[in-house]
This record gives sequence, C-alpha cells and structure tokens, in this order.
Amino acid sequence: MYLQVNGAQTYCYTGGKAFNAAQPTVVFIHGVLNDHSVWILQSRYLAHHGFNVLAVDLPGHCKSDGEAPSSVEEAADFIVALLDALGVQQAALVGHSWGSLIALEAAARLQDRASHLVLVGTAYPMKVSPALIEASLNEPMKALTMVNVFSRSTLAAPPSALGPGTWVFGAGMALGRRVLASNPTVNVFHRGFVACDRYTHGEAAMATVACPVLFLLGAQDQMTPPKAAKTLIAAAQASGQRVQVAHLPVGHHQMTEAPDATLAAIRDFLTP
Repeated sequence: MYLQVNGAQTYCYTGGKAFNAAQPTVVFIHGVLNDHSVWILQSRYLAHHGFNVLAVDLPGHCKSDGEAPSSVEEAADFIVALLDALGVQQAALVGHSWGSLIALEAAARLQDRASHLVLVGTAYPMKVSPALIEASLNEPMKALTMVNVFSRSTLAAPPSALGPGTWVFGAGMALGRRVLASNPTVNVFHRGFVACDRYTHGEAAMATVACPVLFLLGAQDQMTPPKAAKTLIAAAQASGQRVQVAHLPVGHHQMTEAPDATLAAIRDFLTP
C-alpha cells in the first residue's frame, strides 16, 4: 500500500489484506539497511488473523520516498505522521534494532495511542563501534559483511522463514546491497548507524511509555547483546507498565533465525 506521509510517497506492506479501520493495527519498523521484508512471516500471519499490518519502508529506503531519517527522533516523528495520515487512533509498535529505538521514541510521543510496544534485538545505549561507522561510510560492502557475520547464529533459516535451505547470510547480504542502492543520494547505512550511536533519550522515553512492553532478545546476539537491554528493561519496570522479557537461542536477526518463536511471542503479547 502506498500513501502520502509528510508530502512523500510511503510504502507499507499490509500482508495482502486491505486496511480495515475496525481492526487493531500493528506497525512493524525495520532496522538499519533493512526494509519491510524482514517481517514477512510475522506481518503476513497477523494480517490474516485479525490485525491491520503496516510493515513500513522508512523514508528514503527502498519503496518509500522522502529524506532518510538522520536521528531516532526524526524517524519517530515519521511513525506518528504515518498513523495520522491513515487516521489510526491506536496502534501496537514493533521495532527491530534501530527500529526498536524508533518504536520506543514513537510510543513515548503517542502515549495512549500506543497500545503495545515490542522491542526486538534492542539495546540502550545502542553504541556502534567507530570502526563499523567508518566502514559503513567508506567501505560499505566490508561493513555489510561484518554486520551479517555478527548478526547470524545460523547459515540456513527454518522452513517457515524464507523457505527450506535458504542461505540467510547470502539473503542478508543481498537485502543490504538492495537497500543501500535504493537511495543514490544518501548512504542510509552510515546515517542509520550514526542515528543509533547518538540516541540518548532512551531512559527518558521509556519512563513515559504508557503501554505494555515486550523485550524479545537473542541469547547469541553479537550486535545487541541481551545484557545491553538491561537499562531499558529496568526503566520499563520502574514505569509500572506490564513488562515481559523473552530470550530466543539465536542471534540478532530473530525474525528469520527463529521465525515461529518470534511470531508466537509477538502474537501472544498482542492478543488479549
């Protein structure tokens, strides 16, 4: 589905279902050098089981026009504008990696309009090594290889993710190259990493979140190790909201390495 957000054409994958204002809405937010397709199993399942799904391509990424966000705050403003453009009064926000920070910041802005918050592969602060930031700018293919090595705990995805025998490392490399090439004017790889590295509002944002929160963490995650989420988990628990923490025996890309477990955790959390 295409719609206008902030004057730019924006793409949201809806799981093959038309938007129905009578149904609850879930917004899926991808991470650095990803797009809507990383949520393929989770988004399509929910779309066929009573939810509106908006798996967005962030501005300046793949099918979405507009200026690529240079900060978590800019991206969060975009998510709010997306919901406003569709007249959505309340939505669950699900974000992975950089997208988890965007979802957190958007939930703080939305207050009661955010029904649930799911943070997949999150960390705070989400510091990126200077070497990786430099490589993303000057040697993006080298940086892309590094990220895909650090992000994976398996070489072949379970059948329910991308199909039997899928080489997830190769698929991740291909997706990264496609996303990077989709914006010839901005290096979205470098810009996204800098946005993660510079975000400093996580604890303050979590203190104002007014909805239940699910942390979905990978036990073998080398990009955002589970211990790096402790600050946000403590802030969420201190806020008095319902907090759940789930650990999956995989790396950073839970959606393809543990697709069924990731889906089940999200589905159960969103279902009353």
